[in-house]
Amino acid sequence: MKFSEQWLRDWVNPSIDSQALVEQITMAGLEVDDVLPVAGCFSGVVVGRVVSVEPHPDADKLRVCQVEGSNGTVPVVCGAPNVREGMRAPFAEVGAQLPGDFKVKKAKLRGQPSEGMLCAASELGLSDDHDGLLELASDAPVGADLRRYLQLDDVTIDVDLTPNRSDCLSLRGLAREVGVLNRIPVDVDEPQTVPAAHSEVVDVRVEAASDCARYLGRVIRNVDLTAETPLWMTERLRRSGIRAIDPAVDVTNYVMLELGQPLHAFDRAEISGGIVVRLAQPEEKLVLLDGQEVTLTQDTLVIADHDKPIAIAGVMGGEHSGVNDNTRDLILEAAWFNPITISGKAREYGLHTDASHRFERGVDPKLTRQAMERATQLLMDIVGGEPGEIVEVKSDADLPDEPIVELREARVSAVLGMDIGRTEIEEILTRLGLHIDKLTRDGWKVHVPSFRPDIAIEEDLIEEIGRIYGYNNLPVTEPSGSLGLRPGNEARRPLSAVRSLLVNRGYQEAITYSFVDPDTQALLDPDHTGIELANPISSDMAVMRTSLWSGLLKTVAYNQNRQQNRVRLFETGLRFLKGDKGIDQVPMLAGAVTGPRDPESWVNGRQMVDFFDVKGDLEALFDLLGVSASFETGSHPALHPGQTAAIHRDGEFVGWLGALHPNVQKKLDLNGTVFVFELFLNSVLSGYVPHFKEFSKFPEVRRDLAIVLDDAVPYADVERIARERAGDQLNAVRVFDVFTGESIGEGRKSLAVSLVWQHPERTLNYEEVQDCFNDVIEALKAELGATLRS
Repeated sequence: MKFSEQWLRDWVNPSIDSQALVEQITMAGLEVDDVLPVAGCFSGVVVGRVVSVEPHPDADKLRVCQVEGSNGTVPVVCGAPNVREGMRAPFAEVGAQLPGDFKVKKAKLRGQPSEGMLCAASELGLSDDHDGLLELASDAPVGADLRRYLQLDDVTIDVDLTPNRSDCLSLRGLAREVGVLNRIPVDVDEPQTVPAAHSEVVDVRVEAASDCARYLGRVIRNVDLTAETPLWMTERLRRSGIRAIDPAVDVTNYVMLELGQPLHAFDRAEISGGIVVRLAQPEEKLVLLDGQEVTLTQDTLVIADHDKPIAIAGVMGGEHSGVNDNTRDLILEAAWFNPITISGKAREYGLHTDASHRFERGVDPKLTRQAMERATQLLMDIVGGEPGEIVEVKSDADLPDEPIVELREARVSAVLGMDIGRTEIEEILTRLGLHIDKLTRDGWKVHVPSFRPDIAIEEDLIEEIGRIYGYNNLPVTEPSGSLGLRPGNEARRPLSAVRSLLVNRGYQEAITYSFVDPDTQALLDPDHTGIELANPISSDMAVMRTSLWSGLLKTVAYNQNRQQNRVRLFETGLRFLKGDKGIDQVPMLAGAVTGPRDPESWVNGRQMVDFFDVKGDLEALFDLLGVSASFETGSHPALHPGQTAAIHRDGEFVGWLGALHPNVQKKLDLNGTVFVFELFLNSVLSGYVPHFKEFSKFPEVRRDLAIVLDDAVPYADVERIARERAGDQLNAVRVFDVFTGESIGEGRKSLAVSLVWQHPERTLNYEEVQDCFNDVIEALKAELGATLRS
């Protein structure tokens, strides 16, 4: 938002200089991007009157003029195409200093004396227009200093507003802010109602009330658009970054800058029937004012007549219905459009207009009639005309509400870090244009006016109080608060503990992509179908993983291809499966191990890692987590049939452990045997909570047992039976020898197991230990077919 400082001071004039004003606006949250002078640096330029114009005797394109300035009438040679007798224009007298360090001197041009220079706007640094002389008003005082006459000791202030502060996209809104900050009144000149001079009204129909809740139209007849826009208006527009075009467009732009309400003028002769506000129809086309033809989408709100669209609502008018010098009757429109409807429409058609910029951010719905009256007033002053009655169509149900927000005094103090008196708070709210609807014991109920759509909750009001009170006046305090310790679940171990244990056992954590090669995944997990990506990065990253093995094994191959033969990796992450209610995301822990058991060293052997090494890592992990898990023979399509274990906890399946199937290993180009595991994290992170138990002072009793049983019987069954039958005082069961050979028999094995008893309060006697020992032997014989080894 660009604006002239002098224009702002016509509304509100605080007794501070330009620099202080800029700093004040910035500190109020309206950041100033730039401050530029409105004209170049020049002196000695006055208002000149061209007394006469004669052709130059020796140059076809030059004229010899007699120009009246502050020192009488002097000859001036001029080549401007628009120079004419009687006009008033900037006149740089001899000795004048112009921008670019150019000094005007007496000279002869093609033999004719020239004592000064008639100036174009570009030569004074006013604009880029160099097509002719800058024409001044016919009543401009001859000889008056031009800087003083045009008030050129002024600056253009460019404010970078945040999208929520649409109320400051006008001089009225900015003046309101400056008045609040300086505690001075704003000189608001409310537009006067212009009475109707004829009975013609425009037929207005609004078919999309939710998108256009208020629409006003007015017919103004017998206008003269060949009239010149007053210099004071074109100057204010120029200093706001808007080029003057014609009186009708200039007036609508001027009112938009002044009040914040965009307007548009149509040529009444080009409107068929009346005005219809509706959504565009399929394949409708419109030629815009910039000459661009667009095909309208069906969600575009348009202003149409009874035959065709004539404008994109809130963005730009159509070329066909635009005003020109031949226009005699106008239809002036002002409307409130839903910001959601307008948002993004300008960009969709490759446009950005001042109107769309405001409508997207929200315009005060109560401004439409004021803006209509103000524009009518200005048009009549400039181009004449006869206004008709204002036709208004509105839908109160679709207009935005004016909320009432409750503000607590204690909350203001807590957020701002200091106590601001109730009187001060009430004064700030009132100066901002907010209305205190009701006083309460704790604070206020504040009625928010329609021009502040950014205020909706209590914190918005507190921000306004802090902003106006002054951020620099708020104390610097450190945040404080009482932080209570949350009760922790001792049974659940943190994931960091899992990571630390695996790292301590020689693993390295890997992080792989969640999207993987569909062929690799089908090889490793054929029982599940991966979720396909709509727009994959590449063909080998086309589905979401159903197992972490896909990424880990690819990482193993990557390392092996770079001469890393000992690889121990783990990863925690999600797997993705199609569920009844969408996508099931399951946290998993997976690992892959291959190569030598220990790093290469002169003290270490060269044994390769085996199934029991990885099983031992998992058992250490389960001990840390307080989980009692069992490993049972299982079958998995990607694992070796003889080296696969299904992991269970309390009868629930929680994961897999095994060697990769040789066929799978070959297809993945992996070297050596690769062992993998994968666990459901949520099933193993919670375990038992340790409890203190006093050590027994009494001696242990140990019995050793050697049994022969089938090779297929797992030791876990032996330990289970021993613990079930050995009584409450059993302290430990340990296997200390495994033997197979011809003396045992084919398909048989010998296990040597020790059982240890200990009572916490007394010494165990022989009989009770022996009875428990015999019970274990009998149970092993009966349930497992075991025999005592002789």
